[in-house]
Amino acid sequence: MNNQERYNKKFGINDEDIEKTQRALDYALDIRKFEIELYWKRATYFWALIAVAFAGFFAILASDKIEQRELYAFIIGCVGFVFSWSWFLVNRGSKYWQENWENHVNMLEDTVIGPLYKTRLQRPKDDDIIERLITGPAQLSVSKINQWVSFFTLIVWVILVYSTVPPLSCSSSINVMMVIVFAATVSACFMMCWKGKSYVFSYTHLMRSRKAKIK
Repeated sequence: MNNQERYNKKFGINDEDIEKTQRALDYALDIRKFEIELYWKRATYFWALIAVAFAGFFAILASDKIEQRELYAFIIGCVGFVFSWSWFLVNRGSKYWQENWENHVNMLEDTVIGPLYKTRLQRPKDDDIIERLITGPAQLSVSKINQWVSFFTLIVWVILVYSTVPPLSCSSSINVMMVIVFAATVSACFMMCWKGKSYVFSYTHLMRSRKAKIK
């Protein structure tokens, strides 16, 4: 039995169990919609954090009353970079699970409603250059554009953080605080990639329960 046959058997496809396939399709559509809603809610959450970090970064550099402005700006810049790195990874993770449910819809819909999700209807090619390049529709992925924005924000933070680092020379002393903050930033980003992955292997649940009674 190949993977296609195993999938069909699990969800009642080609087994005249249309009710099971219908329920599976309904759940896949609902969860896909829920994942898309969460995707943009997470984007709003990270944008708020990153905007605050940007504001704090430039406010500190613009102030003449704060000593060690470069150090504090460096710390906030590292915080902003971690926020942007988190946003970049969350975007990719959200896209992964969104595509998981979209793939289920692709597999299940034929039996229930036909290839609706897989069929695209688009307008004919327009000769108007303005309509074609500016005001007309385009085959663009909104989520991919959002991922590019998060990547661009990462690059901006790298430039800003680098601008706060004093020139290095053999005679200059090492700023221990900057080294510690930089090491913590790199470690946090590394741990997100290493230990932030979803667990996809089989496992056994453990159940513990307790009893309560009145004496």
